[in-house]
Amino acid sequence: MFEEKIKELGFELPEAPKPLASYVPVIKSGNIVYTAGQLPLVKGEIKFPGKLGKEVSDADGKKAAEYSCLNCLSVIKSAAGSLENIKQILKVTVFVNCTAEYTNQPEIANGASDLLVKVFGEKGKHARSAVGVNQLPKGAPVEIEIIAEVE
Repeated sequence: MFEEKIKELGFELPEAPKPLASYVPVIKSGNIVYTAGQLPLVKGEIKFPGKLGKEVSDADGKKAAEYSCLNCLSVIKSAAGSLENIKQILKVTVFVNCTAEYTNQPEIANGASDLLVKVFGEKGKHARSAVGVNQLPKGAPVEIEIIAEVE
């Protein structure tokens, strides 16, 4: 059902991305799943590289947040067996690669938050942090971590 909803929204749940360094992409402890930070990788390429407030538009930043969110969901699926096993998205942390003057991080983070609510309804509502940072791996515009409760 949730994967069908993702397709209805015009997206595809990707294969879980491989880690870029010495870490695992997801850890399950009891009923809680913690993702590592996920970049907006699509077929191995960073979508919309650069900084918000400089090379990357807000519209593209929100799209990058959607792609990062989908990569988080793919690693959650790998730990939980199915997206159907998600009981609640608990926390989303969005890191935004931006200029020092940029202050629209919450709007960029809405790309991920809105997608989660569209896919999961009430189960997709979550606590969130949106943080501006000086740089992200591979020049990515956003990086996202998700904590979810699963069955």
